[in-house]
Amino acid sequence: MKQFVIIGLGKFGRRMIDELTDAGCDLLVIDRDREAVDTYKDRVAACFVADAISEEVVTRLVPPGIDAAILDLGDNIEAAILATKYLKQLGVARIIAKVESDQHAEILDLVGATDIIRANLEAARRVAPLLLSSMLFSWLPIGKDFVIAELKVPDPFVGQTLIEANLRQTHRLNVIALKVAPGTEYTYFDPNYRLQAEDAMLVAAKEEDLEAFAREGGAGKTGIPGVFSRLFSRIRR
Repeated sequence: MKQFVIIGLGKFGRRMIDELTDAGCDLLVIDRDREAVDTYKDRVAACFVADAISEEVVTRLVPPGIDAAILDLGDNIEAAILATKYLKQLGVARIIAKVESDQHAEILDLVGATDIIRANLEAARRVAPLLLSSMLFSWLPIGKDFVIAELKVPDPFVGQTLIEANLRQTHRLNVIALKVAPGTEYTYFDPNYRLQAEDAMLVAAKEEDLEAFAREGGAGKTGIPGVFSRLFSRIRR
């Protein structure tokens, strides 16, 4: 069974409890707000009302060999820095920290956080492309410049098979799965199936390749080349 410690019960920390308990994980929760801790005492393996700014608290409560630590300490940068430092000293291999600013992220990265979560940035990266292209149904960044996206079938490809469309070679898009209308679930596809206008494709690609495909497919309404690239260069800073 996977074991995690969650330090701080902000919105991100609470959501992680919901997700990880549903997955059957063993959770230890630490927060200095007794009322917040009491809310979860019957749902997790152990809860403690304590301040993670104390090295004694972290070293005493966090067991060795924990799979990962998740920090959601809001704008308390001092507590986040010290908790990250103590966890690193304990040998915790993965430290996931939710941050409030780029400066916050840079500091925690230097101290030893392995994963940085920028909640507002992640939301912007997911929503903005959907506003810029009617071709995109959903968009999930999974790396610095790599995404998984749900796309409608562009008009030029309606009636073609995926072999004929040859998206990997001509547009550098890798089709992962296909949702055949009026179906509601993605599934493996038959390469000989002929695409319909109501179908949707789940693809993996670099941002720049997906951007180009959206423009060429007639979905980008702005007519401004590189609009996705410039958008992401802004919201990453």
